[in-house]
Amino acid sequence: MSQHYYSQQPDARHDRRTLNTVLRGKSLKFISDAGVFSKGDIDYGSRVLIESIEIPRNAAVLDVGCGYGPIGISAALLAPEGHVTMIDINSRAVELARENAGNNGVKNITVKESDVLSAVQGQKFDVILTNPPIRAGKAVVHQIFEQAYEHLNEGGALWIVIQKKQGAPSAVAKLESLFPAVEEVTKDKGYRIIKAQKIAE
Repeated sequence: MSQHYYSQQPDARHDRRTLNTVLRGKSLKFISDAGVFSKGDIDYGSRVLIESIEIPRNAAVLDVGCGYGPIGISAALLAPEGHVTMIDINSRAVELARENAGNNGVKNITVKESDVLSAVQGQKFDVILTNPPIRAGKAVVHQIFEQAYEHLNEGGALWIVIQKKQGAPSAVAKLESLFPAVEEVTKDKGYRIIKAQKIAE
């Protein structure tokens, strides 16, 4: 079976590299490796999501499918009085995310290995972020949306990035079946940033 970034235990030979970048005006350094998503550089969709998200300073945030950590670490810097939980099924990505949080001096982060949202049962968040694992299939992506709704506080929001050619219309339709308020915040080079809000009833 070929290895994917959503494999739990990638066996690709290590190919660690250092990525220096600027996200939300902050100079950051990331270690990436073979067997994780977008190992060569932070992918454009994640960058568009990072530049678009709105996070209260004291928010409880969840980053689903965190990879080596650019989205969650950026969120933690935007919420210095809050806390970010980062989860990924890929054990190598989880270790890299922990390492990268430490390397960038970001302490308000917890990183956990998790199949979808299984490791955060019973927890609630103000903001959930995801660059969903499209290659894992529509069923997995929709499962993330369903579980995100259950894990959001009233008034909380799920932010996703997705390309039209990767199934943005069906993703939006699924979100609209779950959330009372769904909007396209921005789009850039085919990447769409969608915000789905759980409004208090």
